[in-house]
Amino acid sequence: MPAPGNNVVGVPHPSPSPLIEGPRSTLAPGGRGGAVALVIGGQFCTQFGAAVATSLFPLVGVAGAVTLRLGFAALVLLAVARPSPRDRTPADWVLVAAFGAVLAAMNLLFYNALDRMPLGAAVTIEFLGPLALSVLTGRRVLSWLWAALALGGVTLLGRDGFAWITVTGTLFALGAATMWACYIVLSRGTGARFNGLAGLALAMSAGAVASLPFGILDAGATLLRPGSLVLGGLVAALSSLLPYSFELISLRAVHPATFAVLLSLSPAVAATAGMMLLGQPLSLVALAAVALVVTASAGAIWASRPRE
Repeated sequence: MPAPGNNVVGVPHPSPSPLIEGPRSTLAPGGRGGAVALVIGGQFCTQFGAAVATSLFPLVGVAGAVTLRLGFAALVLLAVARPSPRDRTPADWVLVAAFGAVLAAMNLLFYNALDRMPLGAAVTIEFLGPLALSVLTGRRVLSWLWAALALGGVTLLGRDGFAWITVTGTLFALGAATMWACYIVLSRGTGARFNGLAGLALAMSAGAVASLPFGILDAGATLLRPGSLVLGGLVAALSSLLPYSFELISLRAVHPATFAVLLSLSPAVAATAGMMLLGQPLSLVALAAVALVVTASAGAIWASRPRE
């Protein structure tokens, strides 16, 4: 996600923003082409991490998988950012706590959706959150046309575009979409109050603590088994740590609006990961649905970009 001060309204992101600060003139390896490759590579890491997370569900449950992912990510971020609690106002801590609660809720809702429907369908529906935020804040007539196109794509999902879609899974995905929109707003506020990764590290820690009771209820001592820890660490690396690193570099080489449009490919990447790793079939209707949502997301985000 763009650095504080450079945010595109409604920029989407499937995982927490690195909240970076730094000049875009420092190009990623390979220049802008390399930066684009890193953005897309980060998306594949995120969605492949989600696919790997499904193998954790039978071991530790959905809440246990969320606890392990957030816990490992928090430990690494705390070690890297080393945030200091000094000179923080009560408003700072309220913001961090709210951000952490949203992170925990977003992951719990998304993983519950993923446990009930294909990965591509879950991400496609979840993407409605940042898309809606882009449309509502864009205040342009064209944005509403993009929203209608996205709605048409999601409608196709209910017409056998993906197999195994359930009402419960859809509700969980819509809940995750709402939390994703909240995450964008809180991420921007956290980036304005904290330098670098400090705010994210604290928020991720708060999210891990918030998810811990649910993880213990779901998995108990199974959370500490070596197999669970190894898979949890792998999910955290793929879904959080590698994408953060890739985006941290790429955002210094590409405009935030371009970065946001590239992230609109997430539903397509998720559908590909589901097909390759989970054996979830893609029909022509499913491909059409994903294409509509990707096109609508890219169009709405590009239309809402600041004029420079």
